[in-house]
Amino acid sequence: MFPFDYIRPAGVAEAVAAHGQGGEPRYLAGGQSLLGAMKLRLAAPSVLIDIARLPALRGIRRDGAVLVVGAAATHAEMAEGAGIAALAALSGSIGDRQVRHMGTLGGSLAHNDPAGDHAAGVLGLGASIRTDRRVIAADAFFLGMFETALAPGEMIVEVAYPLPRRAGYAKIRNPASGYAVAGVFVAETAAGIRVAVTGAGACVFRLPEFEAALSREFSPAALAGLTVAEDDLNRDLHASAAYRAHLIGVLAGRAVAAS
Repeated sequence: MFPFDYIRPAGVAEAVAAHGQGGEPRYLAGGQSLLGAMKLRLAAPSVLIDIARLPALRGIRRDGAVLVVGAAATHAEMAEGAGIAALAALSGSIGDRQVRHMGTLGGSLAHNDPAGDHAAGVLGLGASIRTDRRVIAADAFFLGMFETALAPGEMIVEVAYPLPRRAGYAKIRNPASGYAVAGVFVAETAAGIRVAVTGAGACVFRLPEFEAALSREFSPAALAGLTVAEDDLNRDLHASAAYRAHLIGVLAGRAVAAS
């Protein structure tokens, strides 16, 4: 691990100001991805800005028809008190107990790992990501592998999830890491049906054909015969692209049945 400075700011404004001082600063929340990369010398920040304890980033609350979750809420906290059963189940499926008690919602979204579970929940529910300077719709947030719409120094403050009429999540876990080999989040919201897939592509994505079929009939049977092209899907030692394409259909049906 390379040497670095450490700052614990008192508030969001102070954290953002510290990030703008130059060098290679990085925000630190749960550190489940960042610290591992630093130990392997794949990341070499000049300063870590610890935002995990900032009050503005904590808490889970209901605001009318929206569930608002602070960016520093841990996976374990969301599993226990998310208020949306599918989102709680998703959070409780992440990693192991240590990861769930340290990893955070905001860190997961900012990192945008191709197999990240929270991306599926955010995109599947059509959530809004609120930062220190703007609001970003889920459909505009995830741009590619480890790439998001966040500008340099921009900090996620909270995520607003519309409360769904029903929702479900199903995934096949990597037996070692707990990451999604493939995962599907299905939701019926006031804006319509949404289906989001994680673990299968460069980043989370939606399935318009599945959404249209479920809009006509919200049941696993409605998905019969639908397929997913394997051309752009991931392939690795855990699953081929063809197998992931097959899993998406199976998991979508399971997510609908669980909703």
